[in-house]
Amino acid sequence: MENIFDIKTEHDFLAASLRTFRCQYDNIEVYRKFVDYLKINPEEVRSLDKIPFLPIEMFKNHQILDKNVSTDLFFQSSGTTQMNLSKHFIADENIYKESIYKSFEQFIGKPEDFIFLGLLPSYLEKQNSSLIYMVDFLMKKSGKPENGYFLYNHEDLFKLLNDLKDKKVILFGVSFALLDFLDFCNSNSQTLRFSNTLTVIETGGMKGRKEEMTKDELLVILQEGFKTDKIYSEYSMTELLSQAYSLGQNEYQCPNWMRILIRNVEDPFSYEKDGKTGAINIIDLANVHSCSFIATQDLGKIVGDKFQVLGRIDHSDIRGCSLLVS
Repeated sequence: MENIFDIKTEHDFLAASLRTFRCQYDNIEVYRKFVDYLKINPEEVRSLDKIPFLPIEMFKNHQILDKNVSTDLFFQSSGTTQMNLSKHFIADENIYKESIYKSFEQFIGKPEDFIFLGLLPSYLEKQNSSLIYMVDFLMKKSGKPENGYFLYNHEDLFKLLNDLKDKKVILFGVSFALLDFLDFCNSNSQTLRFSNTLTVIETGGMKGRKEEMTKDELLVILQEGFKTDKIYSEYSMTELLSQAYSLGQNEYQCPNWMRILIRNVEDPFSYEKDGKTGAINIIDLANVHSCSFIATQDLGKIVGDKFQVLGRIDHSDIRGCSLLVS
């Protein structure tokens, strides 16, 4: 297959998507069975909205992998040991690395220019996290001696952030951990004092640790707490090898090899117009050896050339997804 990272135009993306769809239909058994079950002829699919999107739940119960490759490397979703967790098998690490680098460079800047700190306790405490792999990779590219992770040692993080106040710092943080850190600062009357050199990238996730809130509410709290407008967001998941970034206002942009479609929650085979809320379908052409066409359980909408993430589908209204899985 051609280099997906060379895609420039919508025509390029459509052509690459159709080639990927037919290749994955031929070589990924679970996806082929899914398409056949829907009685769809691959040769008759000529537009993005006609491509079948595999329900993301399939990654929990099946190995989604090209029959021509084998691998022991996989990423696993976070959760408790009692949960049935998704596994995404990775046949070519270099594709993931290139996707990480090029997405970050496109939306944030060259990784070599930043110090990277990670406040990602729930992910550090689990194995096979794609998020930790991503941050590790960015740290290695950065090569800065100050790079590092923090669990619950908020005092050490506070001191380091203030020591680095004149340097370009990226703080990756899961949402509940960033809020815990600000609670620590407030309870100890600690005030962060920065110029515009700190960028916070929240990666979502309360994980039951905090009261759920909207993304807009979270961004306001983080902006006030960190005293900066540079509260960015990263949108990805275990089942993807690409990342979308929001540079504020909960509006995400995709790299050139990734697209978002918004499906109707009740009818998974129809799509919403721009500006209307529905469920997020993702095309990620970096998923060369697994599946590039995934129907998620996230709600969102298209806003111009960007998209918003609005939460999770209420399971009482998930008949469309249930139809796909069954």
